[in-house]
Amino acid sequence: MPEVIFNGPDGRIEGRYQHAKQHSAPIALILHPHPQHGGTMNNKVVYALYQNFVQRGFSTLRFNFRGVGRSQGVFDNGQGELSDAASALDWMQMHNPNAPACWIAGFSFGAWISMQLMMRRPEITGFISIAPPASSNDFTFLAPCPASGLIVHGSDDEVVPVGSVDKLAQKLSSQKNITIDYRVVKGCNHFFKNHLDELVGHIDDYLEKSLVEAA
Repeated sequence: MPEVIFNGPDGRIEGRYQHAKQHSAPIALILHPHPQHGGTMNNKVVYALYQNFVQRGFSTLRFNFRGVGRSQGVFDNGQGELSDAASALDWMQMHNPNAPACWIAGFSFGAWISMQLMMRRPEITGFISIAPPASSNDFTFLAPCPASGLIVHGSDDEVVPVGSVDKLAQKLSSQKNITIDYRVVKGCNHFFKNHLDELVGHIDDYLEKSLVEAA
């Protein structure tokens, strides 16, 4: 997986990018957990998402937010990180001008940023949100939610109580023309310890169904 460096709003951004073999492939952007709690693009959940999209023939990018790894800048409480994500999507679109679809996926803090980016970029056609921090971060901006997607959460999440995500999923599911596939992994904590294979199974199953329907 080639290392890439591209310009962000606060200096260079470090990423890993796999360009699809087929012409005019869809694109996917993967966002990592909270930078101040050890989140990086090499997180196991982020890597699993990345691999799944790559294996399905997407041109796929994961990257480090500002101040993480070799990415320049300092943590900016989400605002700067949203700008980083927008720059990453711009970079991908420059290299994939004929992409027929655009997906976004994020884990924890990355899920929050990804949903905000989706509100600003109508070309995003689907999302995967893993352990969205619905108890600590505001998701009321999803009114209406612009695309259908998958939400996966652990029943024993010690960082984000499952009840807060239940409410988020319920609220989004009530919106017109939006389908939210919400799955709770029993006995699973915030980091999907000992449940990564199960998480991958849910991601795999959802993408399989969604891409068949879209074809």
